[in-house]
This record gives sequence, structure tokens and C-alpha cells, in this order.
Amino acid sequence: MIHAVLVFNNYGKPRLSKFYQHFSEQQQQTIIQETFQLISKREDCTCNFLELPSSFLMNASSDCKLIYRHYATLYFVFCCDESESELGILDLIQVFVETLDRSFSNVCELDLIFNSDVIHFIVNEIVQSGMVVQTNMNEILARVEEQNKICKAESGNVSAASSKAVSAMKNINLPQLKDKVFDLPNTFKDLKF
Repeated sequence: MIHAVLVFNNYGKPRLSKFYQHFSEQQQQTIIQETFQLISKREDCTCNFLELPSSFLMNASSDCKLIYRHYATLYFVFCCDESESELGILDLIQVFVETLDRSFSNVCELDLIFNSDVIHFIVNEIVQSGMVVQTNMNEILARVEEQNKICKAESGNVSAASSKAVSAMKNINLPQLKDKVFDLPNTFKDLKF
């Protein structure tokens, strides 16, 4: 089972954190910080797997492992239990990164910052409830395209509604309303405190 999917930059700033078990906000921050400290100290030529005791993830029932890849300025990390194949997760990370790359045409850190909804949608297409559900990049991209079409259709409805509101405001006869509003400063003069 996958316990968490984390993406952070070379300075440890989280760009994506998706936990599949309940952790408090403080526990999540601790896990992110400790993961970054463990991975950032490793040489590039070392193995991309890291065995951890179950105490690392407080709610985990078995030993955990970190499986990660470092691309340019970003670390992509999956926290998994013993049932997951290290090579399978490395391949899954590759699928995730290639999907991001095709979605944003050469993905960079700014794409992750400004398009977090799309990033979460892609992760949700790949992993749900800690289980891998889709690894076919074309299927994932098709779902992303469908989601983009829905968003565009909804934004079209919103812009149509806002243009109707603007035209309705233009049709209001403001001089008639001005005569009906009473003079507030004179009203307050008569009050005694």
C-alpha cells in the first residue's frame, strides 16, 4: 500500500503532499521534513530505495520504505509498505512525471505551484486510497482532457451569468433610487448620546 505521495523541491518546500492515511497536520509536516532530510543527504549515485522503521509513519502497521526519483529541482517520493515493488513504484514515478510533462509540455516547478488542482487530479487518476489504479498514460491524459473540457464549460456558464448581471445593473435607474435614500448625516444630528 502507498501511504503518501510527496513532491518537494531542492530546498524542502513541499509542492505536493497526498497522504492516504490520517495524520495530523503536525505529523504530516514532520514526515515531510524528515523525508527531505533523509533523501537530500543521499548521493545521486546511491540507490533510490530507503528502508524505514514503522515508527517513521506513526499509523503504519509494517515497515515502510521511501522510493524516490530526483528530476532537476524536484524530488518525487512515494512512501510505501513492504507489499509494493520498488521497481514497480519507480516505474509509477516515471509514468507520473511523463504524464505531468505531457500535460504541461515540459513541466517545471512553477507548473506544480500554479496548477495544483491539475496535479492532484493526475495523482488521483493514478493512485486512489493508497492503491495503484491506473498506469496507462494515454488513459490518464484522456481523463485530464475531459476534466479540462468540463472546467471550460463551467467557466463559460459563469462568464455568461456575470455578463447578464452586468447588463442588469446597467438597466437599473439610479437617479430614482437616489431620491428615495434619506439623508443620513441629518438623521444622526438629531440623535443624542
